Amino acid sequence: MSKSGRRPLIAGNWKMNGLRSSVPVVEAIRDGLSPELTSRIDVLVCPPSTLISSCVAAVYGSAIAIGGQNLHAKASGAFTGSISAEMLADLGATYVIVGHSERRAYHHETDDGVHAKALGARRAGLCGIICVGETQEEREEGRTLDIVRAQLAIGVPKGAKASDTVIAYEPVWAIGTGLTPTPADIAEVHASLREMLGQLIGAEAAKVRILYGGSVKPGNARELMAVENVDGALVGGASLVASDFLGIAAAYA
Repeated sequence: MSKSGRRPLIAGNWKMNGLRSSVPVVEAIRDGLSPELTSRIDVLVCPPSTLISSCVAAVYGSAIAIGGQNLHAKASGAFTGSISAEMLADLGATYVIVGHSERRAYHHETDDGVHAKALGARRAGLCGIICVGETQEEREEGRTLDIVRAQLAIGVPKGAKASDTVIAYEPVWAIGTGLTPTPADIAEVHASLREMLGQLIGAEAAKVRILYGGSVKPGNARELMAVENVDGALVGGASLVASDFLGIAAAYA
């Protein structure tokens, strides 16, 4: 447990990567986590939906959780190719990423759509990781706080709780680029998000975890995880390599 009282979460987003031959990566993460570390933090891997069942089986009985990367807001229906929160839960997933910047950019997801999906996750008993973040242009225009607060205000459902909601701040320009904001920049955004959460859900805001994502690596994880109001990381490419992901989790060792 961190000094804030919020239990850190290290989450890996595999994106559209991984075949059945990739399951040993999850097994290596499982075997590389010490009981001492998992007594203090939560660890999550979000593989593509084709691997959820296999990964759930691989980590059975361990401290690792498995999640989905996306969902349809509806529980069922004529939505060819989509997957519902209930389907993810049926496979053994306990989390799902909602509104990742790549979904917003490539699939034109809106803040209202993110809100609907977050409600869908809650309906099925999943914890939704609601993503917010600004583009490089928006940052250069000085609009970072306005953008992320607006995304949060619409995306977070009424009555959200720490048990069903995690927030992830991912500056779009830092994802996969090797660039990261300064710790001071991250602290400013996370403080603003915490304050906005207070307006939305009251005292519960102090319990909700806010993750940082965007070129998190073993070499910078300890510095980033030490920033005020940062309660863990949403990790992209580094989560595909067990040693890198374990190195990031070791920031809390």
